[in-house]
Amino acid sequence: MSIVDLIIKKRQGQALAADEIAAFVKGVCDGSWKDYQIAAMLMAMFIRGLDPVETTGLTLAMAHSGDLFDLSRIPGIKVDKHSTGGVADTTTLILLPLVAACGAPVVKISGRGLGFTGGTVDKLESIPGFKVHLSAKEAIDLVMQSQAVILSQSDNLTPADKKLYALRDVTGTIDNIPLIAASIMSKKIAAGADAIVLDVKCGSGAFMQDLESARKLAQTMVDIGRLAGRKVVSVISGMSQPLGMNVGNALEVIEAIEVLKGNALGDLLEVTLVLGSQMLILAGLAENPTSARRLLQNKLQSGAGLQKFREIIINQGGDPRIIDDYQLLPQPACRGTLKASTSGFITAMDTAAIGRAFVEAGGGRKAKEDPIDYAAGFIFKHRLGDYIGAGDEIAAILAATEEKVRLAHSLLDQAIQIGNKAPKPEPVIIAVVQ
Repeated sequence: MSIVDLIIKKRQGQALAADEIAAFVKGVCDGSWKDYQIAAMLMAMFIRGLDPVETTGLTLAMAHSGDLFDLSRIPGIKVDKHSTGGVADTTTLILLPLVAACGAPVVKISGRGLGFTGGTVDKLESIPGFKVHLSAKEAIDLVMQSQAVILSQSDNLTPADKKLYALRDVTGTIDNIPLIAASIMSKKIAAGADAIVLDVKCGSGAFMQDLESARKLAQTMVDIGRLAGRKVVSVISGMSQPLGMNVGNALEVIEAIEVLKGNALGDLLEVTLVLGSQMLILAGLAENPTSARRLLQNKLQSGAGLQKFREIIINQGGDPRIIDDYQLLPQPACRGTLKASTSGFITAMDTAAIGRAFVEAGGGRKAKEDPIDYAAGFIFKHRLGDYIGAGDEIAAILAATEEKVRLAHSLLDQAIQIGNKAPKPEPVIIAVVQ
């Protein structure tokens, strides 16, 4: 079947066979499909949709378009975790040490931040000397040694996804659940894990802002995992406010350490424990969420999780002294304060707007080539529903220049709403999709 015939077939709403999808992905990679033909197919997929078998076929074809991590040398069930992105989502830096301390092997391939969504690689690179560029052999050797490694995505991991995502971005075909799910799951399958826990964010700071869409994405990715022979669980968590109290690369490293030291509680820890519990269950190290949570809490209280994080830092060339001396992390040149203009309850936090304020402060990227300021960010003093008085500090603002502080202050002020009535509390864990 010709390229045009395949496009017409999908445009007419017919399901594509696995070999037809594989031919499409091959053409994306080898250049035999022109950009305008790829764009036409993407639009046909966007409008007509993909059934579960088609979505899985697309996922597997993209996963096999480049390098595949072979983790067979590592004993046990290898587990992985992925978040659909959010603000102050520092769970990976807490989760990996705790899960690894429980005995589950984790190879975590992470990305950089783009837009208001923070990247785990950027957070780790704020630690002096920390090495995220590792070969597959180096990564596997480290897991064999200490159960955990965090590395950046190689250029040849799912190259088809990179090309398709770039075209989706400029053709209005981003917001499609099968295409989103295939993009996410192709990278997870290429990374080689046996079991995957997905954190699907829902709320003002998430790609999926309504619960129906979040549920649909979560279920689609679970279905892909089942059809692809992987064990997958999706956790839907709230992003109606920043997950942690710190927004910023070095600042989020500090908050992760404070959680591992037992000094910080709240939503960030709760989401970490729920995700970690599901990882331990899939790894065969716990029978149910209650026993899994107990294991994680034991590693937290004993200090084993913090020690494992120290071990990860040392293994990857970082300076472990930052755990006890935060001054060794990047420091801001300028500071400001956002104060409440009136008394009342914090009724809303536009999390996406907070993320955009973070980008303007210098901590995020507008384009993938942009440099970032690792020290920039915000330290929040209050959460949704808190009562504050006029003049009380809502957040500290850290940036490289007074102008960036001023700009971030203006955007941040618009993102926080104060009213006379406390909002109805929202659970941070909304659902678990098996």
